Amino acid sequence: MKLRPVGGIMLRQFYLFTGSPVRVLPMFAWVAIDIVLWGFITRYLDTVSDHRIDFIGRLLGAVLMWDFFTRIMQGVTTAFLEDVWSRNFLNLFATPLTISEYLLGLIGTSIATSLIGLAVMLALATAVFGLSFFALGMALAPFLLTLFLFGIALGVLASALVLRFGPASEWIVWPLPALLSPFVGVFYPLATLPHWMRLVAYALPPAYVFEAMRALLAGGAFSSGSMLAALALASAQIALCAWAFVRVFRRVVRTGLLARYSAESVG
Repeated sequence: MKLRPVGGIMLRQFYLFTGSPVRVLPMFAWVAIDIVLWGFITRYLDTVSDHRIDFIGRLLGAVLMWDFFTRIMQGVTTAFLEDVWSRNFLNLFATPLTISEYLLGLIGTSIATSLIGLAVMLALATAVFGLSFFALGMALAPFLLTLFLFGIALGVLASALVLRFGPASEWIVWPLPALLSPFVGVFYPLATLPHWMRLVAYALPPAYVFEAMRALLAGGAFSSGSMLAALALASAQIALCAWAFVRVFRRVVRTGLLARYSAESVG
């Protein structure tokens, strides 16, 4: 694997952003709307509660971390979909580009765009609503790392689904975070879920993150064991999703579907 092709994939995305400023707007607009909306909700809840619960820390902090995960996942898939929309796959893979180099280029693009979104969210939440996000201390590192790894895994899996079933399956990508959010307990403990939903939650690394975050904000201890389990689970899921992407890619190349990728559906 060479770094130059990885840089080339990232450079192409950079040129797309600089060539069309409209593409830059979503990196700021949606995260800003989420933070402002939930910021005012938490401020209202603070005024009508007895102040025993830190709504800003629990709710606004959860929104910030979930948005970070969503931006990571969509950073991978959006960069992939740029090649879908422009029908650019044959051009890319007519070169000596490998699948691992291509995926790393997508991941690198996701990191760059997500860091910008995270900076905007932190600035708004801290300056406007007084969120003390760094009060979580050193626990913040494994929290963000777990969400980052799972976001990459889900982004690669969503890209594999679109590659396998064609551009018409693009609609699968966007609602994935929303479909998972009831299971991971972004705003409520997993104990409130029915048994079958808790079983699903234990397979999703973000569930461990939000449970640990609530425990810390409630004055509890940091559970290193559960976070190590979450990191191991997210790492295994990245490997599994990358394997799935490679399998799908080899199939569409072998069957010639890649050359007909402008079709609305791929059989």
